[in-house]
Amino acid sequence: MIYKLVNIKAVAFTGLSLIGYNATEAQIHKLPNILHIHADDHRPDGLHALGNPMLHTPNLDSLVVRGITFTHCYTMGSMIGAVCTPSRTMLLTGRSWMRIPGASDAADPSTFLPRIIEAAGYQTWHTGKKSNGFPAGLQEFETSIIDDANGQAPENDRAHCCQRMADRTIGFLKSRTASHEARPFYIYLAPPVPHDPRSAEPQFHKLYDPAKISLSPAFMPQHPFDNGDMTVRDEQLATWPRTPEDTKQQNADYYSCITGLDYHVGRILAELKASGQWKNTIIIFSGDNGLSLGEHGLFGKQNLYESGGMQVPLVIAGPGIPKGRSEALVYLMDLFPTIAEFADAKIPAGVEGKSIVPILTGKKKKVRNVLYTGYRDCQRSILDDRWKLIRYPLVDRTQLFDLSADPQELNNLAGKPKFNAKLKEMTVLLKKEMASYADTFPLTVANPKPAEWTPPTSGSQSSKANIEVKQ
Repeated sequence: MIYKLVNIKAVAFTGLSLIGYNATEAQIHKLPNILHIHADDHRPDGLHALGNPMLHTPNLDSLVVRGITFTHCYTMGSMIGAVCTPSRTMLLTGRSWMRIPGASDAADPSTFLPRIIEAAGYQTWHTGKKSNGFPAGLQEFETSIIDDANGQAPENDRAHCCQRMADRTIGFLKSRTASHEARPFYIYLAPPVPHDPRSAEPQFHKLYDPAKISLSPAFMPQHPFDNGDMTVRDEQLATWPRTPEDTKQQNADYYSCITGLDYHVGRILAELKASGQWKNTIIIFSGDNGLSLGEHGLFGKQNLYESGGMQVPLVIAGPGIPKGRSEALVYLMDLFPTIAEFADAKIPAGVEGKSIVPILTGKKKKVRNVLYTGYRDCQRSILDDRWKLIRYPLVDRTQLFDLSADPQELNNLAGKPKFNAKLKEMTVLLKKEMASYADTFPLTVANPKPAEWTPPTSGSQSSKANIEVKQ
């Protein structure tokens, strides 16, 4: 059973004081604390316990052992190269990618996740990266500390960003104990790692020898056709053709950042235990989007492969949370109503995410039968519990994969007559899902451009280049 929640009245807050709050302290402590660790560009296999034996991640692995892992969690899509921006906006609004508020759109902040959690009686606290994090939502936390991890001053050294954020989080937990804060907390910890530039503390870089890194079976020197955005910023982090040596180095640096994050998460978990809040805290670990690291010749998140940009890790652990794995198809935006249900908060109108609490309680095995993703006007995909279709309208290309037999998506079945019926079936499902989420972009265009492409021979950046982080 999920941890039992109690109904409490919405309250108004002044600092740390409660005004007009008539629940007893005993009732307050029946509500779980919520700690959400939301990493940046974190692949779904980006922990030792999630399938990468090269990674050293004992603290986050402990959450996997203690809780439930959703192996098929995705962000829905992005109309810009900075996939993290719509992803984090969907998370904090519960709305799908075509319906989220833009930078100039008026939106009711009382419907954002931190406000509805605060109204349910929680102390809300955030620390996270500076850019692409839905500022309108972040400013609705009672406390929101933005970290300029790309600044030039020593205190803004990116290699130590996880340490700074962990220090702040631990300080927050200690301050609650010192002030006898009665409200449960909702912490949204959103560090800018393992996003590039991949700088971790030196001791973590020393753990990974690039020469000993194994390449993915899906590694390719070049993507076989134009996917619609081949030279986006992320793809310029490596030269063409991709080389095994550079790919191994990039993976080693990526792993170093993850291990650094894991170490500092361990410090936070230790403080939860020391302060007596461990047993009453639900912990969520997720990522805003995934990342290709040489698979299919790609190095960005601007693609729809399983190893690419839209699939993310999702682990939930804590009181009442079952142990194991779920293959249910879920979106990151499903965390909005899920967290709200943990907090016994009222879910506002317009939320499109589906609570996964019924899965946690054993009442359902899944909340949807199919799941679709998209990138700009150039890529759309749909998958069910076995089949995956990716459509590239601008170049009139289609891929069909049997994920049960081909998890690396190396064998395109779209051109084989035997699979014509499945191709049509998945295309119909894709059109239906697109319509339900107000996605009106066409799957065919009048004059598609050639699918063949030639990589640029100059101007590409190496993985060691000092590239400004904008995505």
